[in-house]
Amino acid sequence: MKKILIIQTAFLGDVVLATALIEKLYRFYPDAELDFLLRKGNEALLANHPLLRRVLIWNKKEGKYKSLMRLLSQIRTEKYDLVVNVQRFGATGILTAFSGAKETVGFEKNPFSRFFTRRYVHDVRSGTHEVERNNMLIQSVTNAIPEKPKLYPSQTDFAQVEDLKQEPFICMAPTSVWFTKQFPQEQWVTLINSLDPTYKVYLLGSPADRQHCDEIISQSINKRVENLCGQLSLLQSAALMRDAVLNYVNDSGPMHLASALNAPTCAIYCSTVPRFGFGPLADFATVVEREEPLYCRPCGLHGYKACPEGHFKCARDIRNEQLLQVLETVEAER
Repeated sequence: MKKILIIQTAFLGDVVLATALIEKLYRFYPDAELDFLLRKGNEALLANHPLLRRVLIWNKKEGKYKSLMRLLSQIRTEKYDLVVNVQRFGATGILTAFSGAKETVGFEKNPFSRFFTRRYVHDVRSGTHEVERNNMLIQSVTNAIPEKPKLYPSQTDFAQVEDLKQEPFICMAPTSVWFTKQFPQEQWVTLINSLDPTYKVYLLGSPADRQHCDEIISQSINKRVENLCGQLSLLQSAALMRDAVLNYVNDSGPMHLASALNAPTCAIYCSTVPRFGFGPLADFATVVEREEPLYCRPCGLHGYKACPEGHFKCARDIRNEQLLQVLETVEAER
């Protein structure tokens, strides 16, 4: 097999999890040319990736179908031996089905999957992790054992955050695209105020998250907190998270960044549940969630802009002591 394309045009975390396929295919086909197609905005994740030849970008702002046809022409010119489509929507199904590749593979939920060489069931309620579900797509040309996702910050990325690592520190990523996946602001404040002052605390996120994190700091009595939202690239954030004593994250993109750098992780689950298959994968990874079952949890796969029941007990009933216990555990293992 000489040329392989992986397609994943979903969100940041989905792309990170799909990097496990890069690792696996490279291990079995080290001489193959590996390419990856993603949506514009996520390309920084794979910048200077040592195992990839090329990163293709779907820029919907050019016009969804105009850019799609441009990509299809580019893909057909490459004459891939294998196209692996992790995405389950029709646009990428078109790219896969009409790629001209010798083999095409994807999930049966894709409306064009009937034109693929092979297709597989994607079941988020099976308890199987997403990296295992993705691995099914290439199992017939590799084996049944999935690799872990991995990102490759550059030496420059690590150098950019080196000065932030001069003392023990904790990273927190307090926000999420979905409100019901996001641990409440006041509970982040409680956690920060409970920490030993020997720890420096860094709040991570995009420029859009800066105000939210400023509000957390303004409500906190802890003077050792710094808002880094918008100041670091994705790979620089991952490079910082790698050496944190602990990373407190929601069920969101930063959790997957931590997994890809094998960074110690405390994943806080509010409306969603780990059995959907998107949990943390670091060697030290603990999930914290409401201790008692809740009739309305989980309320959905991706979360909502507001709690459908109005009480948000799935988040508000998580005790601060649960979060501090994870820190005590990781401290004991250091």
